[in-house]
Amino acid sequence: MADDLCDVPGVRVGHATDAEGVTGCTAILFDRPATVGVDVRGASPGTRETDSLSPTGRVGEVHGLLLTGGSALGLAAADGVVGFLLERGVGLDVGVARVPIVPAAVIFDLTIGAHDAYPDRTMGYEAARSATREGFEQGSVGAGTGASVGKVLGPDRAMKGGLGSASISLEDDLIVGALAVVNALGDVRDPQDGLRIVAGPRLEDGTLGDSVELLPGAASRLRWGENTTLGVVATNARLTKPQATRVARMAHDGLARTVYPVHTSVDGDTVFAASVGEVEASSDVVGAAGALALALAIVRAVREARSLAGLPAARDLAGPGQ
Repeated sequence: MADDLCDVPGVRVGHATDAEGVTGCTAILFDRPATVGVDVRGASPGTRETDSLSPTGRVGEVHGLLLTGGSALGLAAADGVVGFLLERGVGLDVGVARVPIVPAAVIFDLTIGAHDAYPDRTMGYEAARSATREGFEQGSVGAGTGASVGKVLGPDRAMKGGLGSASISLEDDLIVGALAVVNALGDVRDPQDGLRIVAGPRLEDGTLGDSVELLPGAASRLRWGENTTLGVVATNARLTKPQATRVARMAHDGLARTVYPVHTSVDGDTVFAASVGEVEASSDVVGAAGALALALAIVRAVREARSLAGLPAARDLAGPGQ
């Protein structure tokens, strides 16, 4: 197993990366229609078609998901994923046509690279076309290309965020995988290493600061909607839409274990949960495993990131508290 989201059978992941503009998008495709739930906790989200994922929503199948940079402008990349699936006859049968259902969520990365660079239909199509079941690249790729973290002291003191993934295997062939795009206001801490700060605001002495402690003095500088952590949890368990929604809610615990502070007014934290299998399992078990997998994916995202656009990555720093 590759220890990523594609360990879940029937899930493929593909990236499109604009290294010059410092942005990108990531497509998650399902070999069979998935049952998907979503839970939005941040106050500044950017999303598409998430209302249809409500437990009371009538649409019961999803064919792909898109995570993208570019703020609301980047949502146009979902059209490319839709077009890719449509060419292959994949979509909801509405009688006169098939309509691919591809919910999407964005991060704000317009201040990291070129402010006029954002994923479009062409990039969304490329991300879907490149989707693979094999191990995929992590770090500063796809939707994680322009991600940054630890912005409580301003963008000049931030560090690179990124994209990470992990999976967990349980009894009775149950698999739960997670993928995260980490662009948080707060710092990222490793719960397996005493909550040591892995990436966060850089202090003048070169060490990393505690975003929670620094927040009172920085509140007046925080700008709307420039931060977000996105997550996707997938499992081969058979779940209903209400159960998938519950898993998405539980998976937010993975953010709370690793991102400090989390779910702020300037974050758009959003987690999707997708069921693509027939394994009998409790949604509580899946949700607990999803939270753990998402926490691992978040830490991996910043550990795998590389320095870009003047922002250092965790792998490039060393010293006390790092």
